[in-house]
Amino acid sequence: MPAASAAISVTEMAWRLHSSTAASYDHETLQPAVRTSICTGEKTAGFVNRKDGHFSEVLLIRSDKDLDEFLREYGIERKDLRWIY
Repeated sequence: MPAASAAISVTEMAWRLHSSTAASYDHETLQPAVRTSICTGEKTAGFVNRKDGHFSEVLLIRSDKDLDEFLREYGIERKDLRWIY
């Protein structure tokens, strides 16, 4: 009997490698955010610098599962996310 497929997506692999250490961010200078394209609907999770407004991308959101992983990884609640359109 053949072995079960162990194929995982690149996103899952990156999260598994990254999740071995606790992720953190500077709460005073960075605000968690999701940037959404009004043209394509593409969503990217990351952080906005509170001083200069620069957005730093962390993860491309392809599904709700990706967003949930981002929130879990950084200990963020959905209500604390800033949505940028």
